[in-house]
Amino acid sequence: MGDKTSTQSGAAGRVATADRPSSVRNVVLVGHSGSGKTTLVEALALATGAINRAGRVEDGGCLSDYDEIEHRQQRSVQLSLVPVEWDGVKINLLDTPGYADFVGELRAGLRAADAALFIVSASQDALGIAGATRMVWDECAAVGMPRALVITHLEAARASFEEMTELCRETFGGDDPDAVLPLYLPLRGERGPQAGSGAAGHAPVTGLTGLLSQQVYDYASGVRTEAAPTPDQLPLIEEARNRLIEGIISESEDETLMDRYLGGEEIDVKTLIGDLEKAVARGSFHPVLAAAPAAEGSKQGLGTTELLELITGGFPTPLEREAPAVTTPEGKPCPRLTCDPEGPLAAEVVKTSSDPYVGRISLVRVFSGTLRPDETVHVSGHGLEDRGHEDHDVDERVGALSTPFGKAQRLLGQAIAGDLACVAKLSRAETGDTLSAKNQPLLMETWQMPDPLLPVAIRAHSKADEDKLSQGLGRLVAEDPTMRLEQNQDTHQVVLWCLGEAHMDVALERLRSRYGVQVDAVPYKVSLRETFGARSAGRGRHVKQSGGHGQYAICEIEVEPLPEGSGIEFVDKVVGGAVPRQFIPSVEKGVRAQAARGVAAGYPLVDVRVTLLDGKAHSVDSSDAAFQTAGALALREAAADTRIHLLEPVVEVSVLVSDEYVGAVMSDLSGRRGRVVGTEQSGGGQTLIRAEVPEIEIGRYAVDLRSLSHGTGRFSRSYARHEPMPPQVADRIREQAEA
Repeated sequence: MGDKTSTQSGAAGRVATADRPSSVRNVVLVGHSGSGKTTLVEALALATGAINRAGRVEDGGCLSDYDEIEHRQQRSVQLSLVPVEWDGVKINLLDTPGYADFVGELRAGLRAADAALFIVSASQDALGIAGATRMVWDECAAVGMPRALVITHLEAARASFEEMTELCRETFGGDDPDAVLPLYLPLRGERGPQAGSGAAGHAPVTGLTGLLSQQVYDYASGVRTEAAPTPDQLPLIEEARNRLIEGIISESEDETLMDRYLGGEEIDVKTLIGDLEKAVARGSFHPVLAAAPAAEGSKQGLGTTELLELITGGFPTPLEREAPAVTTPEGKPCPRLTCDPEGPLAAEVVKTSSDPYVGRISLVRVFSGTLRPDETVHVSGHGLEDRGHEDHDVDERVGALSTPFGKAQRLLGQAIAGDLACVAKLSRAETGDTLSAKNQPLLMETWQMPDPLLPVAIRAHSKADEDKLSQGLGRLVAEDPTMRLEQNQDTHQVVLWCLGEAHMDVALERLRSRYGVQVDAVPYKVSLRETFGARSAGRGRHVKQSGGHGQYAICEIEVEPLPEGSGIEFVDKVVGGAVPRQFIPSVEKGVRAQAARGVAAGYPLVDVRVTLLDGKAHSVDSSDAAFQTAGALALREAAADTRIHLLEPVVEVSVLVSDEYVGAVMSDLSGRRGRVVGTEQSGGGQTLIRAEVPEIEIGRYAVDLRSLSHGTGRFSRSYARHEPMPPQVADRIREQAEA
C-alpha cells in the first residue's frame, strides 16, 4: 500500500478462481442506502478488468443490482456476490442492501466475509453517520472483524474528505481515534490538495497523495499514473503523514519502533506498510480511503487501485479467520475446523434464491474441505422451527457449481476451503443449513438472524392464486429466514411476518413475479377474546313444528366468569331428568360451538363456567341437533343480559435504544396504552426499556421505532396474557364488527 505497483490481472469474461485459501479475500460492503456500495463494486470490477464497461444503478445494469425489483426500486434488496481477481488473488465482493428492512441479507454477508468495507457518503452523511451503520460497526468490533472505511461522493458540492474523516474518527474510533486514519489525501483540480470548503472544494477530485509513499497518483486521464509531488505539496500533507506514522507505530508489535521514531530516526516505509497490514488484518487499525467511479470511457475509478492494494495486502485470508463452531447433528461438540481444502467438508448456505430456469440456487461459504459437483453431501438444518423451518437431516446430490457474475452463472470445477460458490438444485437446503460429508455429518452454529416483527395479513387475489398460494409462500419463506409464515388459528388469517414495509413489498412482488401468485394485503386482526363481566342466566328455546318430524328442545343455563386461563367449563346440574341424559352432551356441544363463534363481537368466548340447570324435552321431536341449537341460544341470551368484556392480548416488549431516544420511546409507549415496568442501562450508551403494551397498538411498531430512534432501536416481543380492553376501545371494536 502506497509504494506498491499492482498489475491488473482480471480479464473480462474470465472466471475468477482460487487454488488455495491464501489467494482468497472475502469482503463485505456495508453502508446505508445510497452510500455508493453498488457503484464501488462496479468500479472495482472495471479496475480489475472483470468488465469492460461499468454499469449504472439507474439503468439496472450493475453486476450486483440486476434484479427487476432492484431496478424498479432503485436500491439493493438482496445480497450479491461479485468475484474479481487482482494480482493473483480472488476477491469475493459481497454487496449488501443498506436499507434496514434487508438487514437479514447484511447479516448473511457478514457471515460469509472475513473483512468489511464501510462505505460512507460525504454528501449524505454530512450531518452524521447513519445510526444503523454504527450498530453494524459495533457488531463487527465485537467479533474482531477487520474493517476499513471508504468515503464516496467527493464530487458533491460542499463535500469534504477531511471533515468526513474527522467524523469517522469520532464515530468509529471510540477511545482511540488514531486507530481510524486516512492513508491518502484527495487532490482537486491541478493537483491542489482539497481545501475542505469554499471555491477550491468544488473542483473535481483528480487524484490522491499517498501519505506513506509521498507520491501523487493521478486519475485525471482515466488511467492511474504516478508522479513525485511538487515542493509546495509536501508541507500540506506533513501533519496527516506524521499522525498516520504515529498511529501505525502505536499498533506495531515492535516496541522499540516508537522510541526510534521519537528519537528522530526515519522509519523505513516498507516496515510501516508491513506493520499497517498486520494491524488491519487483526482488526486494530481502520484505514480511511477515498473512491469514485470511473468517468465515461475510463478504465480506472479514483482510489480503486489503492483499495485493491489494501484488500489484497491488508485484509486477512480465510486462513487467519476462525471458523464457526461445529457439532454433530445430535449436538455433540466437534473439534474446531481449520481452513484446509483437505479437511472434512463443512460449508454453510448463506443465501437461497430461485432461478426460473435452474431452480433453487444456494450460495455457500466453504469453511473446510473441498466442495465438488455431482457429489452427495449431508444437509443439516436446525434451530429455525419457530419460523416454519423444520429440522432436517438429509443426503442430497450436489448439482453444478458456479460463480455468479451479474445475471449469469459461470461454471466452477470445485470450491475450496475459504471460497464461495453457488450450488444448483439442492431441494432441501435452506439459508443457514450446513453441508458436510455424508459419512461425517456436521452442524454449524447458526448466526443471529433478526426477528420479523411486522405482521402482514394476505389473501389470494383469485381462486387460481389460492391454488398456488401455499407452495409459493413455502418457497418464499425457505429462501428468506428473516420472514415467518403464520396460519393464525384464531383469526383464520394467513400472516407473513416481515422486517418492515419495504421487506413486505419485495416479498409480495416476488410472489407475483417469481411464483405467479397475486395476493392482496388485508387488515391484520389481533386475536381478541370475549368473557362475561358478571353472572348471568339464559334460556334457550328451540321449538318448531311444520308438519312431519318437528324439533323440540329447551334448556336453562347459568354463566359465571372464571379466572384467566380457565377456558370453558361446563357443569351439569339437571335433576329429575328434565333434560334426558343423552342430550346433555348435545347442550354442551352447542354451548361450546357458540362460544367459539363469540357472543358479542364475533370473538371466542373464554374463562366462563356454564351450568345447565333445567330444561324440557319431547319424546318424539327432541334430538341432538335441537339441543345443540337450544344450548347456543341460551348462551346468547345470557350474554345479552350482562356486560361482555373484550379481552385483548398484551405483549411484553423489550426495547433497546440509545440513551438520547429513551424519552421519546417511553412517551410513545405510553401513547400506545403501554405500561413501562422497568429500565436498565445496557452499556455502550444504550438503555433497555421493558413495557407491557396491548398488541393491537403495536402492529406497526417495527416501522415506528425505526423512525423514532433514527434506525438505532431494536425490540423483541412475547405474549403475556389477555386482559379486558378499555370500554371506549371495546365499543369501537364492536361498532367495526357490526359495520
